[in-house]
Amino acid sequence: MVVQDRRGGAVAAVACGVGLAVGLLTTGCSSNGAAADDHTSAGRLADGPVGGSAAGPPFTDPARPPGARQPPGARPSAAGSSGGRTDYAAALRDSADALVRAGSSRVRTDLETASGGTRVAIKGAGGHDYRKQTGQLSVQLPDTGDGRSARRTITEILTPGALYMKNRGAGVPAGKWVRVDTASLADGNLVTGGATDPMAAAELLRGVREVSYEGRQRLDGVPVRHFRGTTDLGAAARAASAAYRPALTAAEKGFTTDLVPFDAYLDDAGRLRKVRQRFRFANGTTGGTSVTATTTLYGFGAPVPVRLPDERDIYTGKVAATDG
Repeated sequence: MVVQDRRGGAVAAVACGVGLAVGLLTTGCSSNGAAADDHTSAGRLADGPVGGSAAGPPFTDPARPPGARQPPGARPSAAGSSGGRTDYAAALRDSADALVRAGSSRVRTDLETASGGTRVAIKGAGGHDYRKQTGQLSVQLPDTGDGRSARRTITEILTPGALYMKNRGAGVPAGKWVRVDTASLADGNLVTGGATDPMAAAELLRGVREVSYEGRQRLDGVPVRHFRGTTDLGAAARAASAAYRPALTAAEKGFTTDLVPFDAYLDDAGRLRKVRQRFRFANGTTGGTSVTATTTLYGFGAPVPVRLPDERDIYTGKVAATDG
């Protein structure tokens, strides 16, 4: 299956039988994978105008009790905020900076694809150091049903400029790593590794265009505020930190559309606790392929030791596109 960019050119291979993005992760088809959430909030207006600049805690809102939705046309009052308003869009755009201030966290990832009635689910877990800009995930591929690659786990090391994968599969010697330049990927490593780099997911929110406040709730026992909206890849790439700008610029050129619908959950410190982002590829079919990437962050401050592979452990030969 081939992903078509907005100009009609083939830019990546996605999903069943071929692999997930650029043929690097070989997966099989699974009808038992979790369904991708294909609901899109593109075009939905915010509950009320978003403006102002919060000088104090970004989500202090004594005027509305926890769990209450912001009424249409209302602007929440925030203690210490400019003009009595909280700028939720600005808080989302700044969530990447809040992660850097937090230092590190544990990470859970879920990436789901849906195309032509076939669904594939890929899960991952690990941690990320936002100051050192490195992370490590164990990504579990789905059971293909043929007994050859059931529950294969790939170890991934994430950096702004490169994705390293161990236990890649076909054609790669055991114990060797594959290194991929993220700026060369048509998706900027937002989906290639079967998981979205958590810092890249946060950087993508720097391009927020529309946002609505969906209410206050608890996530893993932590009070959070839920926001829904769309972010613009081009705007995010221009506003991204220098380390992540090349990858997001590549994604802006390679994806079918610039607008990415999202659901984001921020805690009272402005840290991103969970983000779900939805991407759609043409794939040369009428319905196309939807990809939903969900990243959950917890355990802030936990140590995340990451050691980049030695050059002698990096495989430089040809990588097979499939495991068959």
